[in-house]
Parts: sequence; structure tokens; C-alpha cells
Amino acid sequence: PRTTYNFYHTMLATSHLLRRAVAPAKLVVARAMSASSSTNVDTSSLTNLGTSALTNINADDDSAIKEGIVYITFVDDSGARRRVPGYIGKSILETAELHDIELGPASSAAVWQRENSERWMEPLFGEGPTSGYDHVLLNGNGAESAPQRNQTELRMLGDYWDPDEIRPESRLASMVPLTKEMDGMNVFVPDRIVDDIP
Repeated sequence: PRTTYNFYHTMLATSHLLRRAVAPAKLVVARAMSASSSTNVDTSSLTNLGTSALTNINADDDSAIKEGIVYITFVDDSGARRRVPGYIGKSILETAELHDIELGPASSAAVWQRENSERWMEPLFGEGPTSGYDHVLLNGNGAESAPQRNQTELRMLGDYWDPDEIRPESRLASMVPLTKEMDGMNVFVPDRIVDDIP
């Protein structure tokens, strides 16, 4: 199931990027064809236009794609670092799973509210955290922009981790959606709880 999940998300991301690149390329070719009918333009070079048009469009479209992606660095308990891209709006847990970074057993948590402005908290009706295995420590860019910990998240951290392991920057990865401000943030992954005892 994990391989299917990763394969599905990889294919979804690839098809999304291709759609964003191919649609403008078709428009470039169509404009070139209409321009060639009104002027004396050699259309024989248009057969190779697809590759060069995609290259040019990717260069122009990179900024639009990059606006939806941030880079975060996962640091494990041994100090090994891994910088990975993540989609804005996806949780840290979803980003870790997409890149095969182990944060413990999957938690079926869903964010139960989102702060859209100072005055508007949108209820999303998620069930909140259901386990505390996905404990991480946030540090650096955008760590302060993470939503506040709620009572359920604090309870799960307390149920699964010792008091000396919980810090002010302790969070459950499933409860922190990525934001633009988090570009360059460090996510420390503490030594994992043993979760495979039969």
C-alpha cells in the first residue's frame, strides 16, 4: 500500500506539471501556425517547436510552479539532513511520506480548523490527531507561522512521549500544514518510539 501511495502521488505530481507545460506549448504552436498563414514564415521548423516551446515555457512557468512549493530540511537524531520539496497546504507528515521519510505509524489525523485571518477560523471538521508517533521539532523559517497546538495535540504528545522529550517547538507532523513562510524550515525528527512490538 505504501508503494502504491507513493507511486500515485508521484504520478499525480508529474501529470500536473506536464499539464501546466503542455497546454501553453499548444498555444504557442497555434499562434505560430496562425502567424505563418498571414505572413511568409517557414512552417517546417514547427515540427521541432514542441521541445523548444516546452523548454521556454518551463523556464517561464517555473515561477508559477515554485510559488506552490517550499523546501524543508528533515534532520534525524543522528544529524543526517535531507532537504525535500513540499506542496503548500500539505502537512509535514504527508510531505515526509511522499519522500519515504519515516515518522512512525501513519496517523489518520486531519486538521480540524484553519486560521484564514485574525478574525476567521474555518472549521474543517477533521478528527484531530489520533496518535502521537509523528512528533517533530520545528525550527527556523516559518516555525512561528505554524498553527497553535490544541488540547488534543498536547494530550497526544503527553500520552506518547516523556515530559523531558516535549519542547515548546514540539509538534505532531500531521497537524502542521506547510505555508510559504516555512521555506527553508528545519524539521528535527527525534529518536522514534518502538512501534513494532507484536
